[in-house]
This record gives sequence, structure tokens and C-alpha cells, in this order.
Amino acid sequence: MSRGSGAPGTNPMARARVRLTFPSELVQQPIIYRLVADFGIVPNIRRADVRADHGWMVLELEAPDEKLGQGVAWLRQQGIKVDPIEGDMVLP
Repeated sequence: MSRGSGAPGTNPMARARVRLTFPSELVQQPIIYRLVADFGIVPNIRRADVRADHGWMVLELEAPDEKLGQGVAWLRQQGIKVDPIEGDMVLP
């Protein structure tokens, strides 16, 4: 995860680029919605292939460092494989 600059006294924003691999039982679940609603993570979907029996997504995620870590841990607890992607990150 990389850290962006934040205002003094605020939680610095962290960014991560990850590939999520979904098992068949989670393909129909609102996983990305839960990242936004429950953890305040802002996703940017870069690529995806979602089918009836499996799926994967490449996302850029941005949130305060603590929330981003909590969200990634939650994904793993759900049974989603989370692979960090190094480099090739689009930054403003």
C-alpha cells in the first residue's frame, strides 16, 4: 500500500492496487458495495472478468490506512483471494 499526503492531523490516505479472485459462492454478492459502505474505501475497477461460476477484478483502492487494512482483511475473511499488484499504478 502506498500512502498519499494528507492534511496535518488527519489520517493519511493509503492506496493499493490488488487483484481479487472470487469463489463461485461469492460472485453474486455485493462485495465492492460492502467495501464502500462498511469501510469507506473508494474503488476504481481497472479490469474484471465475472462469470456465473468465478470471477476476478483488478482494483485500485483508496482509503485511510487503517480502513484500507481492515477492508483487505475482511475480503480475505470472506474467502476472496487478495493479491497485491506492484507498479503500474495510476496516480493523480
